[in-house]
Amino acid sequence: MHMKNTNQRGRLEHFVVQSKALVDNAMGDPIEREIAVYLPHGFNKSQHYPLLVEYAGYANCGLGRIAWKGFGENVPERLDRLIQEGMPPVIVAFPDCFTRLGGNQYINTHLGRYADFIREDVVPLIEQNFNCGGEGRRACYGKSSGGYGALMHGMLYPDFWAGIGCLSGDMGFEMLFSPIMARSLVILNEYGNSVQSFLQDFEKNQNPKWPEIECLGFLCAAASFDPDPEQYLGIQLPLDPYTGERIAERWKNWLSYDPLNMVEKYESSLKKLKLVYFDCGNRDQFNLQFGARRLHILLEQKGINHVFEEFPGDHLNLDYRLDPCLKKIVNILK
Repeated sequence: MHMKNTNQRGRLEHFVVQSKALVDNAMGDPIEREIAVYLPHGFNKSQHYPLLVEYAGYANCGLGRIAWKGFGENVPERLDRLIQEGMPPVIVAFPDCFTRLGGNQYINTHLGRYADFIREDVVPLIEQNFNCGGEGRRACYGKSSGGYGALMHGMLYPDFWAGIGCLSGDMGFEMLFSPIMARSLVILNEYGNSVQSFLQDFEKNQNPKWPEIECLGFLCAAASFDPDPEQYLGIQLPLDPYTGERIAERWKNWLSYDPLNMVEKYESSLKKLKLVYFDCGNRDQFNLQFGARRLHILLEQKGINHVFEEFPGDHLNLDYRLDPCLKKIVNILK
């Protein structure tokens, strides 16, 4: 556990943005969003800083990432320590991207245009208010769903981002979603397989448990990867809720969003990036290590420069993994 040094503490600035990208989103989520921005100790307007944007994992948002944390560091405190230890100073944005379905994948989908929200609403606001970022000096990173978002942004927007960091990010959808779908169907069966009934009950529940939150995450993925605007909140299932049999056409749409199936199409994009960093624990509860290993092999075969680290651990309490990720990213942006 690191001791918290209060002598060289950075500061947080807070902005509220009226998002143009999220207007008329299908979830009815607010378009007014708060963004917290970390400024390093000794921030000087005349100095140009690298800019990072953190994508929070599912069931969290940027505001949760700056909250006080016992027996450890929140992200601003971690940044303070890393800078004191020699990492170049950096500005980091923590946007609120929470949704009615508990989060999103940071891409433009039925949930909302969250990729555009980041690139058109968040980053320009930060760069206009502080001397930071710009071409070749911005990167994004995140864990789990946030890691997936960072990897997707590297593929889709390589001229906007210079590097990405993906910590235990979603990939290898077969291994990832098969057990989640089975557990979620058990819960949906209790609601007569009605997505609407489940969601309405969930939204009234003041103390949801993990099985219900995981089921919500499954429905969030359905709205992201294969939406049907005619269904309640655009959610259709990729399998028969009674037998669990996959619906081939539906599941094919899901798989088209699996990073492993996108490397071929976006090979040239990944080669443009200064850094492709990803990691995973060897005991990940969602079987993500298998997808990460496959991605590593794919990138090696295609000669795509990357850093892959597999560590002894699972999917939980991974903030300590930010140390190597942040140092590597900031080093390529400095």
